[in-house]
Amino acid sequence: MSNPILDFSIDKNSLRYIGSGLQRPECILAERNGSLWAADARGGVVRISPDGEQKIVTQKISGHFEGVTSEASRYLEGTLPNGLAFARNGDVLISNFGTDRLEIMTRDGDSSVLADSIDGEPIGKVNFVLRDSKDRIWITISTKIKNWMHALRPDLPDGYIARYIDGKFHIVASGFHFTNEIRMDAKEEFLYVAETTGGCISRLRVNADGSLGEREIFGPASLGKGAWPDGIAFDSVGNLWGTMVYSDKLFVLTPQGDMRLLLDEGDPKKVDELEKAFFQNQVNQDVLFATGQGVAPWMASVTFGGPDLRTVYIGSLKGHRIPYFRAPVAGLPMVHWNDTYA
Repeated sequence: MSNPILDFSIDKNSLRYIGSGLQRPECILAERNGSLWAADARGGVVRISPDGEQKIVTQKISGHFEGVTSEASRYLEGTLPNGLAFARNGDVLISNFGTDRLEIMTRDGDSSVLADSIDGEPIGKVNFVLRDSKDRIWITISTKIKNWMHALRPDLPDGYIARYIDGKFHIVASGFHFTNEIRMDAKEEFLYVAETTGGCISRLRVNADGSLGEREIFGPASLGKGAWPDGIAFDSVGNLWGTMVYSDKLFVLTPQGDMRLLLDEGDPKKVDELEKAFFQNQVNQDVLFATGQGVAPWMASVTFGGPDLRTVYIGSLKGHRIPYFRAPVAGLPMVHWNDTYA
């Protein structure tokens, strides 16, 4: 069977948008009823109804921070909801990149902390959370460095993956270069990992007991110039879609590991300057924040939604609305797609 992605291209003029005034819609969850839930830097999530009506659900939790004034401060201080997942009962699991903890929030905003440490040590920069079909909860920690900008270097493999077991998180794999989003394939045989500062996608076999096998690279060892992979998502024929955050690219890896670039929105000069600083271990606030432009500045995630799972939503770190388009193939349903909430 031919792969529909091989003949697919995106016409930017055909992109549509949903949402307005959003703040850092990094991760987006889509429900079968057409609702979207987007992480929001104001400390919670924004629910966007199928008719476009939106409502922010702010976390009611101790440690809510206010008074963040600059763009850089917004990424370094206070609460910063990042990756999202639905618990089986419909609550929202929030990996909070600002408070360095995994939180859980009801749809009314009541929140509590699931974990903020591992083996008595600070947990680090909690980036993403994933629930699988066996109701196991996995999280990624990008780095143990508090100021994550200092971790944007090619020689720091201090990222790791942990799993929630008996009320605590336990490290199940380590040695990653800025661990970002993770996804499982349709049969949950492999866990795929976006390594942002590694410039690649890696994967590990998922054993029956929930342990993970050895890390291996999937696709190219380097995704090319400006390769800072962030969000990833599978479609129903096994293609892995992904974003590159600071160079604003949308790409696809076929099941054979071949790469196709669908969008390239970055400023070549600014991407070059960041890449040069990155490989010299000299990334600073100025060169980093100079990047980010196009339809979804600092392109961060890919979400399949709509009744046929063929609508693709793009999350971003600097955007205030969500672009979307129609894909030639349906997405792989997330584990919550068929959940019914009491």
